[in-house]
Formats: sequence, structure tokens, C-alpha cells
Amino acid sequence: MSQEDLSALAERLRDHPSIRSKLGIARATRTLGLSAASDGRPGDDAAVLPCDGGYDLLAGEGFIPAFIEDDPWFAGWCAVMVNLSDIAAMGGRSAAVVDQVWAPSAEAAAPLLQGLRDASAAYGVPLVGGHTNLSAPALGLAASVFGKAQRLITSFDAAPGDLLIAAVDHRGSYRNFDNFCAALDAPPDRLRRDLELLPALAEDALTRAGKDISQGGIVGTALMLAECSGVGIEIDLSALIPPQGTAAERWLRSFPSFGFLLSVAPENANAVCARFAARGIDACAIGRVTDGSAVTLTHGPDRALFWDHATHPYLDLGGHHA
Repeated sequence: MSQEDLSALAERLRDHPSIRSKLGIARATRTLGLSAASDGRPGDDAAVLPCDGGYDLLAGEGFIPAFIEDDPWFAGWCAVMVNLSDIAAMGGRSAAVVDQVWAPSAEAAAPLLQGLRDASAAYGVPLVGGHTNLSAPALGLAASVFGKAQRLITSFDAAPGDLLIAAVDHRGSYRNFDNFCAALDAPPDRLRRDLELLPALAEDALTRAGKDISQGGIVGTALMLAECSGVGIEIDLSALIPPQGTAAERWLRSFPSFGFLLSVAPENANAVCARFAARGIDACAIGRVTDGSAVTLTHGPDRALFWDHATHPYLDLGGHHA
């Protein structure tokens, strides 16, 4: 890949709607008067509330109308799945999910509700209530999750010198848009044990920082992690291993059903990767955490700036340990 190609790739990713959509977070938190110093520590994958020597965790997800209309059953499934990933990304275990559903009729809501029910059964996390409106003009969906953690994985503790490990389940395919799903054909026991890897890593002090790979993909999630921690990150494209047949550019912006970025001290990297590999999940170092504020793509000797969060805040939550 030439320097010109690398720079063009960085620009396309920077301008992609799934990456830029996260800029809406800053607009909302500014209006609400929230910063990284607020209760719950906005910027993390779940709100953190200290409790009884551990932590209560709260998170929620809302869904794009076009996504729900395109595949309502899958949207229902994802409402559970992505919330459980957010809790796991914090080093936690999910306890319960509540849903918020809008639909023109019970018939229209049926596949969406079935997706919620099927995912709840597969992951073994109960749906315990929520809100339902069957007189709405269109389908709408949101869901929230409650969990607990003993030790945290946070967005605020990545340190220069750490390796950036991407752990992603490649045993799947694209379902729609850039959503890469490896969950639907997996046995429920595997789904549950895979998520258990994250709290185990936290409790064994193998990692303190990381994030669930979200709608912004690997590159957008790396940017959020870098900004929250007040660091830079270099992503080495030569170390990136997408699923067979998937271009690196698409993989960098994809939303995997099981995918985490972890900032890990070099001496712990092999142990972390081995735990994922033992469960058939691809995990390897794709970059490193640096001083500064730039998220940079590298390939051999070539480098291209993707985003500098000091000059162009992304989440804009008030900086490192604000």
C-alpha cells in the first residue's frame, strides 16, 4: 500500500457515516451537561456505579429505523446482544435486560419481540420488562441492561506502551450493512462462555482498558478509547487480519457481533491472546498505544493520520480523567 493509498483510506474512513455518527454523542452530552467526570463516567461502554465493593453497570442501545425495518427479528436479537457486549467490555456480567418497543400493531411488533426473546434465551440473560407502544407510526426499538463487575475494564486506562489487541470472532458473515454476525449459528453455551472471557481477564488483572467494537468499527472504537484515555494509538494495517474475503477497509469500520479492543501491557499480551484463541476467537496485536492524541494508520514505513482528538474532539467529554 502506497503512502497515497494509505492517506486516501484514512480520509474515506474519517468521512464514513458510521464513523461520523458518533459525533452525535458530544452534541447530546453537552446539552445534558455531562462530562467524563459526571456520575457513571460517560465515555465508557456502560455507566459505572460503585456498589458493595464492586460495581453496578448500566447501559442502553437505540436502533436506527432503517436497520429495524430491514430486519426486525435481527434488530430484536441485536438489542440484547450489543447490550451484553457493553457489559462484558467493562469486565462485567449481565443480569437483566429491559426493552422499549414501538410498533403500528402487535403483528408488526411480533418479529422484533421474537428476536428479543430468542437472544435472551440464547445468552441466558432474562428480559424483565420495559415499555411497549403498539399504536406508533413505525417500528422503534431500544433496550437497556443491568450488570455487575468486581474489577473493571475501562475506556480511561489505556497507557502508552500498551499493545492494542483486537479480539473478534470470525466465524460468521455479514448480515446487513456492515454488521458482521458470528452469533446466530453458535451454540448458546459458546456464546455465554465467550462473553465470560472479559470479566475473567479483568479479575485476573490481565487488562485494565478496552472497549467493545461498536458501530464505528475498529478504527472509530480505537479513537474513542484514545480520547478517553488521553493517548494516541497506531493501527498497523499489516497486522490486521480480516475474515477471508473481507477488505481491510470494510473490516476497519465493521460492527462485529463479538469484537473487543483491549489495551494490554506487552508482558500480558500472549496470555490474553491465548485465552481467546482457546475458544476459537481471533486475537492479535494490531497496534500500540502512544503518547499524544493522534490515531494513525501505518503500513510499513508509511503513516497517515486518521484523527487527532486534541484538535478535533470526537466524544468531547472533557479529556483524560476529567
